[in-house]
Amino acid sequence: MIELLVNIDVDDVERGRAFYQDAFGFSIGRRFGDDAVELVGAACKVYLLAKPAGSVSSAGGEPRRYQRHWTPVHLDLVVDDIDAALARALAAGARLEGEVQTRAWGKMALLADPFGHGCCLLQFLGRGYDALTSSS
Repeated sequence: MIELLVNIDVDDVERGRAFYQDAFGFSIGRRFGDDAVELVGAACKVYLLAKPAGSVSSAGGEPRRYQRHWTPVHLDLVVDDIDAALARALAAGARLEGEVQTRAWGKMALLADPFGHGCCLLQFLGRGYDALTSSS
């Protein structure tokens, strides 16, 4: 079995910790000095890593920026009540990017965290993603 760990670069670990705790209910697992914190409370651990804006990653050489940016990887957080979860996330500093959408599988709210990373709240309804499958 593979264990999945999620790493999120932030320019301020303490501000990131506060956001992810307040918005999504994560708890602190461990602290690694001032440069990283482990968040627990989901099926995988999330690590917030201090990386200053303008610093360059070893992959791609593009400087980090924390304005809203597009990336093909984002977090989907499955919740029981999208309205309550959305209110909590917005109060913590998330930005809603459009109206809550209803799909065949459930509801989805597209958000950005305070560091420009995309994340979505999902509330499965009925058969969830199974509503998209066809039986053959």
